[in-house]
Amino acid sequence: MEAKEVNFLRFLNSPKQLVIPIYQRTYSWKEKECKQLWKDIIKAGEDDSISGHFIGSVVYVEKGLYQVSTLPKLLVIDGQQRLTTLSLLISALCKHITENSTQTELNPKKLSNYYLMNDNEEGEDKYKLILTKSDKTALFKILDNLDLTNEDSLRIKENYDFFKDEIAKADLNTIYKGLSKLIIIDVSLDREKDNPQLIFESLNSTGLELTQADLIRNYILMGLEKSEQEELYNKYWFEMEKDFRQSAFTAEFDFFVRSYLIMKENKIPKIKEVYQAFKLFSKKFSSIKELVVDLHKFSKYYVNFSLEKEPDKDIRSAFADINELKVDVSYPFILSVYHDYANKKITKEQFIEILRVIESYVFRRAICGVPTNSLNKTFSTLYKKVDKENYLESIKAIIVLQDSYRRIPDDEEFQKELQIKEIYHFRNRNYILRKLENHDRKEFVDVESYTIEHIMPQNPKLSEQWKEDLGENWKEIQKTYLHTIGNLTLTGYNPELSDKPFKEKRDMKGGFKDSPIRINRGLAQLEKWSETEIKKRASEIINIAKEIWSYPSVEAETLEKYKTEEEPKQKYTIEDHEYLRDGEPMHPLFNELRKRILNIDSSVKEEPQKLYIAYKSSTNFVDIIPQKKALSLSLNIPFEKIKDPQEKCRDVSGKGKWGNGDTEVKISNFEELDSVLNLIKQAFDNVEEENGN
Repeated sequence: MEAKEVNFLRFLNSPKQLVIPIYQRTYSWKEKECKQLWKDIIKAGEDDSISGHFIGSVVYVEKGLYQVSTLPKLLVIDGQQRLTTLSLLISALCKHITENSTQTELNPKKLSNYYLMNDNEEGEDKYKLILTKSDKTALFKILDNLDLTNEDSLRIKENYDFFKDEIAKADLNTIYKGLSKLIIIDVSLDREKDNPQLIFESLNSTGLELTQADLIRNYILMGLEKSEQEELYNKYWFEMEKDFRQSAFTAEFDFFVRSYLIMKENKIPKIKEVYQAFKLFSKKFSSIKELVVDLHKFSKYYVNFSLEKEPDKDIRSAFADINELKVDVSYPFILSVYHDYANKKITKEQFIEILRVIESYVFRRAICGVPTNSLNKTFSTLYKKVDKENYLESIKAIIVLQDSYRRIPDDEEFQKELQIKEIYHFRNRNYILRKLENHDRKEFVDVESYTIEHIMPQNPKLSEQWKEDLGENWKEIQKTYLHTIGNLTLTGYNPELSDKPFKEKRDMKGGFKDSPIRINRGLAQLEKWSETEIKKRASEIINIAKEIWSYPSVEAETLEKYKTEEEPKQKYTIEDHEYLRDGEPMHPLFNELRKRILNIDSSVKEEPQKLYIAYKSSTNFVDIIPQKKALSLSLNIPFEKIKDPQEKCRDVSGKGKWGNGDTEVKISNFEELDSVLNLIKQAFDNVEEENGN
């Protein structure tokens, strides 16, 4: 390896070609990175005290296999983003000077020949920078002064336009002066002595952080001969990039590989450790090609369900419902089952029924507030328990036999919780109403074009007519049933219905009698809306819900076949905490707080422990430690990161404490609920971000 500090423009100003190998990610800098580079260049150009501005390194392989002509061709290992961005800037500068020649003495032809083109070469050799497949054409068009189209690289086009706009507002000599001060570290690798892959992994240059997908692509392709690189890239990798939608490839692909590894290994790597897990897993294949072929095959399945590209509309509909519930923990299991369906080991009907079992399992648990921290493990190990001779039967039985916090709530528990659940505050409320409205309908109703209507209004200052209809306990009835399924419906006339008395809502234009919405039909026959009617309607809707999200039907003798002996675990309940029992001062406050926490997201689950009550998504984000006169909350977020305008929080990092967080806050009355819930939501977002969700 040879490394030296050089002026960037001098580095470009010699006959050479910088080739971005096909295993590198596509050009990915956004306007944010371009703005920062632009500001640095302008500052350097304006400030005579700045002699140079360092912009990172350019690392390349100079010797060996890729030296195929008299023109030096340098295979770029690191530096693509800066090389491409500065080429776009210089191109935009040349174009501006050409169109506005009186503004400067700079010569656009010389700028192009020095820094963008090899003027003595022909064909592709005339370009100093060769990008990868999807970006190359766009850059060539810019350098050849041709118009870009919507088919060309969006990122190239956007950033080129950004620099054109900025150059039009700036002093051209200042721009060139700033460019002339840019400094890089020129790192030339010896192909025979240096390991490009290890160097690539350790790089931490200016720009966007490498994703797991970037690292995996380089690991797979970097060490191959050029012909094999091109075959695997063009036939498999580029196809995956297109399937995953190139603009979102890296974000989606990381999660795909994680699901793929869970499916193959029955282990759950963290999203930021996928690359390391993949490297270890890859050693189980006899060749890189064998691995890429397998990865490509399962990526097709993943794209079909996660991005809903499945050609069969019935299967695609089932995928859409699972995705709306955000059940990504089920993806490893779905990959395995999809593979069996693709290989005709199960029928289409069986596949759809399995997907509906997954949907019911997850939805019933969400409604009943069953802790879901176990779902990752449940789905990662489910497939190996499947009896391939009795495929569907065994899956149903395994789900039914899950107990404790892994259980699927039965009809009794489901009905009880759905009756009182505040569906209006449920993240998936539109999904629920869509499924209810379209159950057994031949013509699909687009729920998104309607709004949710509270039959009994939300306004705490109810009219006298509403008070009369509801009776003397109207306040308690409104508080208890306002946001529940019995009091919610759909309408296209929400502003018109507003807080009007029930009969007016029923009879007016666009009211319940007029409504095409099926779940409104029963309302058209009623004379008033009271607690009795709300409970009756809720029961009717819940009967439909039990059909939609059905409990798997399995005979008792069938269940016996699949029972296994498992070590019982200590299970705690809310009642085990003396300060939370009925009659204790903190009992009502805790009930209201837990309800609001569980409504943050359908992934949230409650898990009572011996010393505290944990609330989890991917992991604990808040633990409630009950005290006699307050609830102490342990928030899983660094103290310095939390936004706490009322300064309620305390830093407890490094101190002895119950709970799993480094930030503590206490709540002792209902007036503090809103501000404390905001702090809890920050902890939830922090945990999701750290776990890549």
